[in-house]
Amino acid sequence: MKLKRTVLGPIMVVLFALVSGGWLLQRGVAGEASEPDGRVLLEIIERLSRDYVDPERLDNLYQMAVEGLLNELGDPHTSFMSADEYRALRIQTTGEYGGLGIQIAERDGWITILAPLPGTPAERAGLLAGDRIIEVGGESTEGWTDEDAVNVLRGGIGEPVVLRIARPGVTEPISFNLIREEIHVRSVRTSYMIEPQIGYAKLDVFSETSTDELRAAIGNLRGEGMRALILDLRANPGGLLDQGVSVSDLFMEAGQSIVETRARDPRENVTFRDARPQEFSGMPMVVLVDQYSASAAEIVAGALQDHDRALVVGAPTFGKGSVQTLFPLSGGNYLKMTTGKWYTPSGRSIQRDAETEDDPELIASAPPIAENGTPLPAGAAVDTTQLEKFSTDAGRVVYGGGGIVPDVIVSPDTLTTAEKEFFDAASRAGNKYWDVIFRYAVSYVQRNPNIQAGFEVTAAMEGELYEMLRGEGVGVTFEQLQGANRLIDRHLGSEIALAKWGWEGRAQRANRDDNVVQAAVDLLRRAPNQQELFTLGLADAPARP
Repeated sequence: MKLKRTVLGPIMVVLFALVSGGWLLQRGVAGEASEPDGRVLLEIIERLSRDYVDPERLDNLYQMAVEGLLNELGDPHTSFMSADEYRALRIQTTGEYGGLGIQIAERDGWITILAPLPGTPAERAGLLAGDRIIEVGGESTEGWTDEDAVNVLRGGIGEPVVLRIARPGVTEPISFNLIREEIHVRSVRTSYMIEPQIGYAKLDVFSETSTDELRAAIGNLRGEGMRALILDLRANPGGLLDQGVSVSDLFMEAGQSIVETRARDPRENVTFRDARPQEFSGMPMVVLVDQYSASAAEIVAGALQDHDRALVVGAPTFGKGSVQTLFPLSGGNYLKMTTGKWYTPSGRSIQRDAETEDDPELIASAPPIAENGTPLPAGAAVDTTQLEKFSTDAGRVVYGGGGIVPDVIVSPDTLTTAEKEFFDAASRAGNKYWDVIFRYAVSYVQRNPNIQAGFEVTAAMEGELYEMLRGEGVGVTFEQLQGANRLIDRHLGSEIALAKWGWEGRAQRANRDDNVVQAAVDLLRRAPNQQELFTLGLADAPARP
């Protein structure tokens, strides 16, 4: 039997347990496990290591035993975490590491800069989107994976790094001498006035600075005249519990419950409550979610929905509602163990039951999509007949059973038949399509330095792109490309915006064509207050089965 290792992923809420020494001694072991049972395991490991016929298969016997034990629990969120995985988790939860401040990806077989982060050594040195990193410290990067590059580019703060860069349009490689600094990865990378009086903020993850970043972003938007807010939690995998609680605290009244934990140990049953009056009262608010909104994102959406503070719009969420506690082990390793479940203020369980993380039942069901791939109207119905009903503070009906069911279901836009035909043909060439899109975007920005945010993808641009695709052997016809001009506009427009203005520019461009975002804008445009927002949202949504 092949043992499946559960790799630490981002879809989690983390509690750092104040436990020193061996967790088994301090927490105990369930059932009747006895000392002889432990001796038997050690005897088996010893016998295997001495006499097994294929000794090359016996590396890390103890790790194999641990992972086999944890896998048998059938809980994808309980796992052994190596010291390296723990360090990666710390980077994710703090948002800080020693590095240069660049977003990278493999393009055309080389590590390529997608965008430098603002205020970082990379930006100050003049590194640009499209720059190809061909050497690091004199070592060629040919054939490197993204992971290889990250491991080398990150390091100790204050340490020097020498990069050799191949830049489009420049004949000779360029050398850059940089010094690693503490890099902070922002949780709120995008916040702007999406239209007069309506602000938009996207919270990407719940790290140690998320609340402070969101508070500052909202404060800036209010200074620009914002009277209503769209808080985008789509694709937010969660993160730190305390940040989920404190983000909710920004919008709720003192004393209101935010989330409840229920654990095997009654001493660990806790209700987290708002600690102070809301900072942004009287502001109509829409929260966007999708099937990849998980954990702390679901805590925030559930709390604001249950207390009638925000209208939740989008697709049902992931359903990651279990509590994980980290227990330190020897060698810098950790045990990540499920110790409880989350419940919203109305009593709904966030957890969607499933045997494994890969179980399709665990992924929230998206609203139905037409068989021909045509876009469905906003507000497509979701079957709630099998879901338990709960009530908000104001008596609105909300649904339990795992994840958060939005108040207003809006289907993500889908590909037309012609767009699907084009994309299928382009995808047969592997990553070449995206490589060409990226290369064209970088070239276009170089040739058009004064491009404005409202630029349009023209027929001439599509023709140039088609010639590049043909030159790279991407097997699409011109007729197929013409039939997919809406899709081309989105792909090319997004990459051009990224190359010119970075991640925020890309997000603003994408939101222009995002029907979920536009549905929220339309509702807020018509609603003078939160109560009217609920009235309009529920009136626009079709009756659920």
